[in-house]
Amino acid sequence: MPNNGQNSSHDIRGILREVLRDAGGDWVSGEELSRRLGVSRAAVSKHMRVLREEGHGIESVTRKGYRLICEADSLQPEVVRAGLRTQSFGRGEFLHLPTTASTNMEAMALALRGAPEGTVVVADEQTQGRGRKGREWRSPAGYGLYVSLVLRPELTPEAAPVVTLLTNVVIAETLAELTGITPVCKWPNDVLLHGRKVAGNLTEVFMVADSVAHIVTGAGINVHPLPETARSGLRTPPISIAEAVRVTGEGEKPLPESGGEEAPATCAISRLSLLRAFLAQYEHWYRRMQAEGIAPVIARWKELTDVVGRTLRVEARLGVVEGVVTDVTADGMLVLRTADGREEQLFSGDIVDG
Repeated sequence: MPNNGQNSSHDIRGILREVLRDAGGDWVSGEELSRRLGVSRAAVSKHMRVLREEGHGIESVTRKGYRLICEADSLQPEVVRAGLRTQSFGRGEFLHLPTTASTNMEAMALALRGAPEGTVVVADEQTQGRGRKGREWRSPAGYGLYVSLVLRPELTPEAAPVVTLLTNVVIAETLAELTGITPVCKWPNDVLLHGRKVAGNLTEVFMVADSVAHIVTGAGINVHPLPETARSGLRTPPISIAEAVRVTGEGEKPLPESGGEEAPATCAISRLSLLRAFLAQYEHWYRRMQAEGIAPVIARWKELTDVVGRTLRVEARLGVVEGVVTDVTADGMLVLRTADGREEQLFSGDIVDG
């Protein structure tokens, strides 16, 4: 596609990204890029420098050319969709916000206006991010993935809480896929890496006439280490994906310098790659739940948790319950056997010891 002076610099860089993305990580020579764009090799090199400055991880080696290691960490719909491995999730309504009070609030508003299943709301920053019981989820700009989905499942009200476990399974599978580290699911809605909280979710069910009309499920995942201002006052320090990768010795290297004809490129896990993987995993597990019921979700959650068989003290709505965890029911309730042999089933609560 020769340029002939008709394409702007922005268009040329868009074509370069597309060609490198289509190469799937293979090398593309400067000569080939020059020929396809109808510009000089010096111009190709200049545009590559600009793309690196924008945050794209592009490696260049003399006599090999260029290859794309990772894209800039943009959550714009068109960027996310360019490498998305889904059929419906993220393909329809997709709202990206630089800042918002809460992605769940935005998604719920869209759902009430009829937004279809698979609608995505993602923000760079949340000013009123929430967890269970209205607790604050600290969401500074660019440090994490803050995303909510609209679901319209055929679930009974009694079974709807399984979506909390489903979202945790999806988060865990996504992290395992990208890091090679197996996370632990902590009942009811946290995900841990190296024993520290890396992610959580908040699931909200909207009922009409005693039936589930729609569900909004939101996930907050720490991608980069939180700044000290966001860590202050936290009882237990969280962990980020970047910190967890360092702990395992995988290493994390900075993005390449923009200058120089030869430039290496290695990229940390980005919010972009995380969102794409999260949506693909969610669609997979959601479709499986639709086809096979909730049993596979419960089974996988049990495989990812270390809670069964442990003695725990749980702060529940009616007080503290202590006992050995014997099971997690099909609707996500924690089953404990107390010292006097009673069986307690807890819908929600906080593990305070164990």
